[in-house]
Amino acid sequence: MWDDEGELADDLDEELEDDRDEDADDEAAEESSDDEFDDDSLLDDEFSDGDGVADLSGRVSCPYCGESVEITLDPGGGANQQYIEDCQVCCRPWVVSVSYDEDGTAHVFVDASDDHDEHDD
Repeated sequence: MWDDEGELADDLDEELEDDRDEDADDEAAEESSDDEFDDDSLLDDEFSDGDGVADLSGRVSCPYCGESVEITLDPGGGANQQYIEDCQVCCRPWVVSVSYDEDGTAHVFVDASDDHDEHDD
């Protein structure tokens, strides 16, 4: 197995070193391919500002207390929505109506919930 000059040991060392280099090259290649999908700049190039992005919030005035309040919107709920939400200041219930334009711009209106209860009779 070993000769007098230690040649076999050198051959094994070289083979192990070559295997380590190949493994390192493989790992580096995998990391660089993974980085392509993690890079935000690629997404920015594909989806520029304003394309296909819907409004996620809207500012309304409470019909009860008059305070200006920013509310969170859910574009996933559809192009036309109506739901009940309480005022963040006075806690009175509103009927919130939201409609989205094709470009994602939201139009938000709130009415006093009391107004709608009278029409339900």
